Amino acid sequence: MSISRRELLCSSAAAVSLAAGPLPAAAPAPAVRDRSGRRFFNLHPLIEANPKAVFIRRTKVPHKMDEEAKRREGLDLARQIFVASDTSGVPISHRVLLKPNQCSVRNQRPHVENWGTGTDPQFYEGMIMGLQELGLKKFHFLEANNFNTWNWRGFNDINDKLGVEMNEPDRRVRNFLDDFEMNWHKVPDAVVYARIPHYAPIGEPDTWMLNIAKWKAHGMCLSQSVKNEQGLCVKPFVRFCPGWRMATGVPEWMKPYMNPNVERDVNRFFDRHIKLGYSRYQSRADLGPIHQEIWAHKTCDNMSVLKTDLAMIEGIYSRDGDGFGIGHDYLTNLVMFGKDKFRLDLVGLHLGGHEPGNVNLYRTAKERGLTDTFNPWDVPIFEWLDDGPVARKLTDFERTPLKTYYLQKDNEPLFHLVNEPFDYDRIKL
Repeated sequence: MSISRRELLCSSAAAVSLAAGPLPAAAPAPAVRDRSGRRFFNLHPLIEANPKAVFIRRTKVPHKMDEEAKRREGLDLARQIFVASDTSGVPISHRVLLKPNQCSVRNQRPHVENWGTGTDPQFYEGMIMGLQELGLKKFHFLEANNFNTWNWRGFNDINDKLGVEMNEPDRRVRNFLDDFEMNWHKVPDAVVYARIPHYAPIGEPDTWMLNIAKWKAHGMCLSQSVKNEQGLCVKPFVRFCPGWRMATGVPEWMKPYMNPNVERDVNRFFDRHIKLGYSRYQSRADLGPIHQEIWAHKTCDNMSVLKTDLAMIEGIYSRDGDGFGIGHDYLTNLVMFGKDKFRLDLVGLHLGGHEPGNVNLYRTAKERGLTDTFNPWDVPIFEWLDDGPVARKLTDFERTPLKTYYLQKDNEPLFHLVNEPFDYDRIKL
């Protein structure tokens, strides 16, 4: 594998292991750098050497609507974390599967005030441009939700310009019998879904997945990299949130794909969590504890069959609120990434002002063997500098309180932080 001197030094190190101002003048377009001609590409060797670490990039975007600055951040980061190779790695002929959070909202507020509802489109564009410089040519944008909103923030235009193929999200019942443009995955140790359909070409050979989630609040606390892949499930399997209505109450044609013991198995986990005295398990919120329990198990079922090669949380600007039309954007200038989605989300939760031990999904994932920790202090942290990654502490990064409506307590504001202390030494699961 051919790497630069800086990359070699970083690999050796691995072994030791705001208020937005006025828009600036437009910067010149980033120069095209031809890194093609190699047969393979790899992640930076330090990322590969630290699969349980989270890397944090401080970006320098002066205003959330500065398209050129955001595009340049994506391109510059792609040029640093993806390495061309003559000898080994991911073949350039592979298809790259792209999963941004494309959620877009329009309401009576100015459109710009809803910009933080999903992954920034220009950062996404810059990442693709960087991958194309390596010689990659086959890109697939995959999403189940809100087809009519895909271009409200420009995703369709970007995909058309860059030659990215987009999936058709809607299916008829007969399409599930014919496996029309979908791939089924059998869930080991299923709790809710016994089999899950994903949009093709997910799960096929010669594919490589990049998940670019958004750093934003949601009814499930924060919507980050793990939840972002919910949108890879073919509708209506994508509906994780409605509780029993989309578990025991699914349409007849879906029942063969469900765990026949779903009610028993969910309640077994739920009763144990009640007995453990977890915070917020007496909440009377509409998306209450049993909704969170079912959502967590559907998410874990989904995570048990998906392979993600690199996960990111784009937080150039972050958002509090409900994940959609209610909330405000903050210029936080962070991008977080790593190979382990669950560990990545723990760091995002902590930096978003929450205590991850209080969020049911991450405890449940540990119980089900999908992660080895739900404690953010177990995660090695590197800051991704222009000269290479440097080991840091979680406390070296400022926290931004991203209030959510997750499991509201009595007499608590609707939007709040889930930040009550959690004893990680006592509860090991």
